[in-house]
Amino acid sequence: MTQPVTVHVPLGDRAYDVRIGAGLIARAGAEIAPLLARPRVVIVTDENVAALHLEPLKAALAAEGIAHDALILPAGEATKSWPHLTRCVEWLLERKVERRDVVLALGGGVIGDLVGFAAAILRRGVRFVQLPTSLLAQVDSSVGGKTGINSAQGKNLIGAFHQPSLVLADISVLETLTERDFRAGYGEVVKYGLLGDADFFAWLESNAPALRDDPELRQKAVAHSVAMKAGIVTRDETEQGERALLNLGHTFGHALEQATGYSDRLLHGEGVAIGCALAFDLSARMGFCSQEDPSRVLEHLRAMGMPARLSDIPGDLPDDAALIALMGQDKKVVDGQLRFVLARGIGDAFVSDAVQTGPLAQVLKEAR
Repeated sequence: MTQPVTVHVPLGDRAYDVRIGAGLIARAGAEIAPLLARPRVVIVTDENVAALHLEPLKAALAAEGIAHDALILPAGEATKSWPHLTRCVEWLLERKVERRDVVLALGGGVIGDLVGFAAAILRRGVRFVQLPTSLLAQVDSSVGGKTGINSAQGKNLIGAFHQPSLVLADISVLETLTERDFRAGYGEVVKYGLLGDADFFAWLESNAPALRDDPELRQKAVAHSVAMKAGIVTRDETEQGERALLNLGHTFGHALEQATGYSDRLLHGEGVAIGCALAFDLSARMGFCSQEDPSRVLEHLRAMGMPARLSDIPGDLPDDAALIALMGQDKKVVDGQLRFVLARGIGDAFVSDAVQTGPLAQVLKEAR
């Protein structure tokens, strides 16, 4: 078994390590113990993750003499909401969680975002540790300190920047994911190659089909993605500039998620994959990149069994005008002007507010 890899996120007094490797949940007690002011933690997780990974985590904590208590929330995107945030914060207060204590977020992106936000607002900020159990959370949402919940108006519109104290990305738990969830998480992996590393994208074209079965390749893909994100976050923590590039595919993706009611019709990573394909289509249509680039992106997503077109989403979608209106709720909107992450080529993304609705509607129409 390969040794865990450590990626350091150097944010001054809020710096932390992301540990990536197999078996990290089984040794979580030893990994977390140095952070603790007293031998006690609280865990927040969801029903699906609890059934698979809560007992091994509890055993790892008990082995180090760390007392623990767990709150189990419903699984699914709908949990990223005011009612569950309220429930989570009230539960933490009932457990008398203090500022120097540590809250463990055990789960995918939904739990990580919700629990991170609860930790940010509890007593104006308590420490938390991310134990991401999905590919999507390991390569994206667990790193960088973005926390939040959704509202009826759109995704992640309520939240705070609150960095974790440690991230433990156990790549062996990815073997428990369904094929669909693993592929959805891959949408965020491929995004890193597309936005800033053409060599990584080429590596994925050769190696990605084997990620599911090969732990070494999986560790390499996760570690490279995390290192890329850590670099961007370090340079632009609160998304004033470069960090916006991490939203490649997300303006399209979030609108599609909202249009499908945040349901199983479209998972977040699937929306990102379709969004990346659309962003390259739009870039080519506006003359920023060659026609070959969108074809290569589409071909790779298809080879990975990923949805890449609006026609790949089951059921009816709102019309183009309604989808464009949903994009107007995006967090990147400035002075009411839509901002997209576009590309001059694979590995060369940039933020543009020069997108007109004409080319945008044309791209959506063709993708249907």
